[in-house]
Amino acid sequence: MKKFISLLTYIVYDLLVAFISVLVSILLLDRGLGIVWPFIWTPNIFFLCSLPMLLVFFLYVFRLYNVLWPFSNFVQNIKLCIATFAATVSAVVLNVSIFGALSLGATIPILSYFLMTAAIVLQRNIVKISFFDKDNKENSSISGNVMIIGAGSAGQAIIKELSRYKAIKIRCAIDDDKAKHNQYISGVLIVGGKEKIIESSEKYNIDTIIFAIPTCPYEKRTEFLNICQETKCDLKLLPPLYALKDLDEYHQQIRKVEIEDLLGRPPININVDEVAAYLTDKVVLVTGGGGTIGSELCRQIAAQKPKQLVIFDVYENNAYEIQNELKYNFPELNMITLIGSVRDSKRMDYLFRTYKPQIIYHAAAHKHVPLMEDSPNESIKNNVFGTYKTVQCAHKYGAEKFVLISTDKAVNPTNIMGASKRICEMIVQAYNNRSNTEFVAVRFGNVLGSNGSVIPLFKKQLEHGGPLTVTHPNIIRYFMTVPEAVSLVLQAGATAKGGEIFVLDMGEPVKILELAENLIRLSGFTPYKDIQIEFTGLRPGEKLYEELLMSEEGLQSTENELIHIGHPIDFDEDELFETLDVMSKVMYNEEANILSLVKKIVPTYQIPKNKQK
Repeated sequence: MKKFISLLTYIVYDLLVAFISVLVSILLLDRGLGIVWPFIWTPNIFFLCSLPMLLVFFLYVFRLYNVLWPFSNFVQNIKLCIATFAATVSAVVLNVSIFGALSLGATIPILSYFLMTAAIVLQRNIVKISFFDKDNKENSSISGNVMIIGAGSAGQAIIKELSRYKAIKIRCAIDDDKAKHNQYISGVLIVGGKEKIIESSEKYNIDTIIFAIPTCPYEKRTEFLNICQETKCDLKLLPPLYALKDLDEYHQQIRKVEIEDLLGRPPININVDEVAAYLTDKVVLVTGGGGTIGSELCRQIAAQKPKQLVIFDVYENNAYEIQNELKYNFPELNMITLIGSVRDSKRMDYLFRTYKPQIIYHAAAHKHVPLMEDSPNESIKNNVFGTYKTVQCAHKYGAEKFVLISTDKAVNPTNIMGASKRICEMIVQAYNNRSNTEFVAVRFGNVLGSNGSVIPLFKKQLEHGGPLTVTHPNIIRYFMTVPEAVSLVLQAGATAKGGEIFVLDMGEPVKILELAENLIRLSGFTPYKDIQIEFTGLRPGEKLYEELLMSEEGLQSTENELIHIGHPIDFDEDELFETLDVMSKVMYNEEANILSLVKKIVPTYQIPKNKQK
């Protein structure tokens, strides 16, 4: 809408300028309109009416309505002059062909051309000048000496935009294209490639580095940013091209480099509208709907116009928060928010009997590994039997699809939380074989920014001046962002045939120590000098690395090369349910050896030595 209004404004202005230019020329040179009676068609009147239309036509042909005039240059001004000349000549030719060779004369078209051209060129340049001469007190998150990485069109646009701020001095630019070295881009020297970043940051006393290559491959961008981290400069970047919202406003989209930008792999991109189309006009239930994953699922589902969205959570504050957010952003959404526990059989039966959800995303679970090690029975009650009861209701009331949110900690688990999620996967697989409902599990790694993840903890420790605590110098983890996690869940729901375990290829795992060091640098500090890092030792149930698939499962590719399907492992379903029946009776006894029952179901579970009986 904004672009349409801008285009319409230019067209109306050009029509008026052409009309007034001819009218003024006729009045000055012909002492009137050259007609005896008001409505007699004459060469002057024809020229007066035809030139504005031809002007707009030639400006369109020369693509001058597609120019970002605040960033225009001399070439665009020349093209303007050519377009107005072409329009004038065409109008004269048409006039001559209709009225005769000498009917109009030469003076009126010549004067009209100069008046019209001057007015249009002047207006375009006033737009440019007014844009860059805005009040320099305008707020900007950038100040001081600036280095631009990227000497392409985006870098040039950023330089021109930032030049209007008195508080910003663009000192140099970096580009790996050797042909550009020692050349100038909008008056800024291109000092060299990435090898010059550290040297130039010191030489020019750089305060802020802006990465301005929106088309740069993810791996190369990460390489640049890792070098930039070695400086003490504030790092900012222009998002990748696919993430830019408005190509006319680069500066407003420059943002601070976040730790997610250094994951070491490109983000997974899924067309959510396409894969979630099956949600439209369906009743969708999200358990744990107030949590990090659950709430993002609710946002994405709400955008697909479901028949009804049922949000179910035991924690009222989170449920209230996402409810209010969705009411504001999706006022037409048919939404019901319920408080309760998936452990409550009667509550779950009431929910399914009353609302009859067709698609269920089961995100409710205890997830904190160390806390569950100290409360194993609670992990079984909530994770295993909360899932069991939700699965039973989905089967009983004929739901179409059930998607379980699982974790990489379910693979060869060393902690009760991971083991409990593996049992959940087995329940889902077993019910898929005995129900018309399609049951599927989605397994992914650590979610950056989620409640209880390492990044919020590090940020809080940074706020207090450190130290940042890392359990072991060699500990590694797979990471993904919240949108990636939700995209994977939606993809699973859309393509599931039942019984699969979907896994995201998250690239190389990340060392937690390097994550902590990067976060310190991104905050403008030097690791081990300004902010210390301390090693606290592995916590109960924690292992140095996580696996995404058990070796027996293998991998099956999907249409998305970053998403794979693990082949289900065969197990004795009758034994599973018999053991669950025993477990349901003893889990309320805190003295019972619940871990041995877990080991019976999940042979790969490694019971901690201090808890073996």
